[in-house]
Amino acid sequence: MKEIFLFRKNHPLKFTKEHTALLVLDMQRYFYDETSHAYVSSMKNIIPAINCLIEFSRHNDIPVIFTRHEEDTDVKNSMKRWWKGTINHNDAEIIKEIRTDYGIILTKYYYDAFYKTDLEKILKEQKIENLIISGVMTHLCCETTARSAFMRGFEVYFTIDGTATYNEDFHRASLLNLAHGFAYPVLVEEIVSLRGGSFES
Repeated sequence: MKEIFLFRKNHPLKFTKEHTALLVLDMQRYFYDETSHAYVSSMKNIIPAINCLIEFSRHNDIPVIFTRHEEDTDVKNSMKRWWKGTINHNDAEIIKEIRTDYGIILTKYYYDAFYKTDLEKILKEQKIENLIISGVMTHLCCETTARSAFMRGFEVYFTIDGTATYNEDFHRASLLNLAHGFAYPVLVEEIVSLRGGSFES
């Protein structure tokens, strides 16, 4: 935490609930089922934090966008070649432990939630300038989407305890890389308890 928070001093951001959206990436059965080869054991640990963010968003009129990753029918999809696996429709369902009644669900086919989806269009239509990113996996879809958001001009708040992946090494590496050049690392509690103003490191 100390190492990651050092970068916050170099890039102070003032959080505001206005023009902000919450992005919840791929909280689906494929990564939650213990029998799945893609099982992320730490995913269960971030469910309370994500539901807390969803509730916070609901009370503050912050749009919530959920993504679910499915297999693309395009045989040229690089992810299909890389992983040589499939995500069937049932495995792509968002787990029942996550509240999806507030928000919209967007299907994606690549790590980047912006690529070949309507995400950017949706955000711009709602005049969103800030994105809170949560979900799985930290070093794949979450990190790639955070970088893509930054390149599109969004201020990115990347949740340290609202994202999860296979192990601590992947998680820590992503946080360090993102904090250095793309996103502002935050704890979920910092977001839900802040009424505006700058975060303190």
